[in-house]
Amino acid sequence: VQLQAFGEGLVQPGGYRRLSCVVSGSNRNFKSMSWYRQAPGKEREWVARIYGGGTTDYAESVKGRFTISRDIAKNTMYLQMNSLKPEDTAAYYCMAVRGIITSWGQGTLVTVSS
Repeated sequence: VQLQAFGEGLVQPGGYRRLSCVVSGSNRNFKSMSWYRQAPGKEREWVARIYGGGTTDYAESVKGRFTISRDIAKNTMYLQMNSLKPEDTAAYYCMAVRGIITSWGQGTLVTVSS
C-alpha cells in the first residue's frame, strides 16, 4: 500500500486549500485514515481522522475550519482547509491504519503567508 499526498502551495491568510491523499495497492479497506502536520521546528501533530464507517474527529486547533472526507471510488482522502492562518503552515502527511499496519504518505508543504 502506498499513499501519496498532493496540494502543496502558498496561501494567503484567510484563504483555503484542499489536500488530497491517493491510496494505491491492494485491500484499501482501512480502519481509519488521518492527516498529520509538522511545522518547522515542531513535532508532528495529529490534525483529523476519518474512520471506516465515516465518523470524523478533529484537533481543537482546526475544528470548524478543516473538513476531512474521502471518495472510496477514487481511493482518495481529502482535507479541505478554510480560514487558513499563518500557524497552519506545515508539511501535511496522510496516514492509514489497516489492522496493525500503519502506512504514511510523503509530506506536502502548505505555507500560509501574505
